[in-house]
Amino acid sequence: MKKNQPSGKRHTRRGGFDRLLEIMAQLRSPQGGCPWDLLQKERDIGKYLLEEAYEVLDAIESGSPDALREELGDLLFQIVFLARLSQEKGHFDMNGVMEDIARKMIRRHPHVFGDAKVKDAQDVKDRWDEIKKNVEKKEKTDLFIGTRIPRALPALARVQRITAEASRAGFDRAEKKTLLKKVDDDLEAFKKTLGAGNHEKMSERLGGLLFSMAKLGSLARVDAEEALRSATGEFTDRLTGIDKKLRARGKTLSEISSAEMDVLWKASKKSTKGPGKR
Repeated sequence: MKKNQPSGKRHTRRGGFDRLLEIMAQLRSPQGGCPWDLLQKERDIGKYLLEEAYEVLDAIESGSPDALREELGDLLFQIVFLARLSQEKGHFDMNGVMEDIARKMIRRHPHVFGDAKVKDAQDVKDRWDEIKKNVEKKEKTDLFIGTRIPRALPALARVQRITAEASRAGFDRAEKKTLLKKVDDDLEAFKKTLGAGNHEKMSERLGGLLFSMAKLGSLARVDAEEALRSATGEFTDRLTGIDKKLRARGKTLSEISSAEMDVLWKASKKSTKGPGKR
């Protein structure tokens, strides 16, 4: 047997996971099941799956193991739910899902479960893509459609994935200086639409500006989605802190002047700096 190669025996699922599958079966049972769960379709669960994935990201950023444990459970439940719906249609069950991913991971890690050698993490990624193409025959028939760039990705993340793919295909070879000029031009174009009252044109110009900014971030190797999430986190932390201080004084945000708000906002920036702050 090759190094680290798992045995061919199927491992029996025990404990909590089996219990979760039993609970899922009962919830979907026509006899004594849950009326709400019985109405759910794959598209319904797909929406909840996306929401729970974001809850997991929030838990990771919070640094709370308890929160992460809870949110991972919620996410897992949506996966089990989708597998149950497919099982009821006679397509596949949760065991099939786990068997498939186990085989895929072994196949795509020949340097762990076989005799292949790799130099570094980039070499692993290159071999991963090579195995997808040459072993699994997963060649794309369209530049942007497929598992590489899901349509449900958040807009900023999708922009960066698409522009990176375009660059790999040889379409775009923009430099930072050129992109900075494009950002400036898009910002000026957006400014001109602000006073015109044309909502459609403003939306178009803002879309162009955001696209250029995300593209610039990609060229600078900055994750635009993570950068915006971090900035949003800092904003909410600062505003929440200000709100708490005002409430302690018997005031609300709407009751203070712009000048007082500016002072509080500048002071809040100092208090949000430090370890553990987003």
